Amino acid sequence: MFEIIFLIAVSVYFFQTFLFIIGIKKKFRKIGDADLPDITVVVAARNEEDNILECLRSLDNLIYQQEKIEIIIVDDYSEDRTFEIAKDFIKGKSKFKLIKPSKDFGEVKGKARAISNAIEIAKGEIILTTDSDCVVSPTWALTHASYYDSNVAMVCGYTNQFANSTFQAIQSIDFIYLLSVAAGTMNLNKPLSCIGNNMSYRKSVYKEIGGYESLPFSVTEDLNLLMAFANLKKYKIIFPFDAEALVTSKPCGSLKEIYSQKKRWGIGGLEARFEGFLLTGIGWVNHLLILLSPFFFSANVLTLIFFKLAVDYFFLAFTHKGLKLTMKFKDFLFFEIYFTIYVLLIPFIAIFGKEVRWKGRKFTK
Repeated sequence: MFEIIFLIAVSVYFFQTFLFIIGIKKKFRKIGDADLPDITVVVAARNEEDNILECLRSLDNLIYQQEKIEIIIVDDYSEDRTFEIAKDFIKGKSKFKLIKPSKDFGEVKGKARAISNAIEIAKGEIILTTDSDCVVSPTWALTHASYYDSNVAMVCGYTNQFANSTFQAIQSIDFIYLLSVAAGTMNLNKPLSCIGNNMSYRKSVYKEIGGYESLPFSVTEDLNLLMAFANLKKYKIIFPFDAEALVTSKPCGSLKEIYSQKKRWGIGGLEARFEGFLLTGIGWVNHLLILLSPFFFSANVLTLIFFKLAVDYFFLAFTHKGLKLTMKFKDFLFFEIYFTIYVLLIPFIAIFGKEVRWKGRKFTK
């Protein structure tokens, strides 16, 4: 009986992965250079003195028509030298602005409030967001902007992580896996997830939904915004499979940081659509069956385990190759152990833990 249940679960897992690949490979029309819109890059920073300079350098190297780009850095009342470092760097650089979030927008809190302040003064029709612990590719803004055909309201992109150790590589593989699932479902017209350090959207559509102030509070403000855009059912939301829009972020430095990150994502994920819970459930069941497999061990069970691992490996190899990234087989094997553990734990962490601490602040959902 166990083998039959496992076979059904792995078959469904394989089928959904196949669908993800179909969605990922979807192509989208690009506009010409003459039609590129004015853009505003927004970076909300809080207590990022160790990261902000590298982020600013990458933003300064963006390839875009200078008269059509501005970059707004929002120092969210940092308690370290973030503001001073940013102020020194942008001296004499007219495309940069440095502000503090002085205006309130209803009950909007934290990072969403900082971003709202920047959008309020933004000149660009396209808003691009990234984080201060990220480095963007020189073609990042240009690539995002080039996908804004007439009916496109939001463009999402991939983020990997700096990987100088197996611990960091596991986190990078995890990011690529989760964002590949997000891309696959989004491009099949089922937007379920995105990441705020690599996304863009039309300011006019942001205003149409009423901005962050019209949305209920969420510890994952990027997902909240995505769902609001999707609920309009008027515009395209796309996730191009494009290495030129890649962002690289700093990985968590400890298991404690990873726990906090996953807890925040898990709590935010409780607001997901039915399809999101369905996909999560399929993954959870497969990993539970792998955990239980020693108690029902047989040659067929072993074959099913290897098949599931092969599905994950070829899916990740496909996405890494398309994004011009490398993945070591050793790191993949450690990722599978890490992935199994946290996939099984995250529902319980999210359901029973409503308090989130982030950047020195406490939020309760």
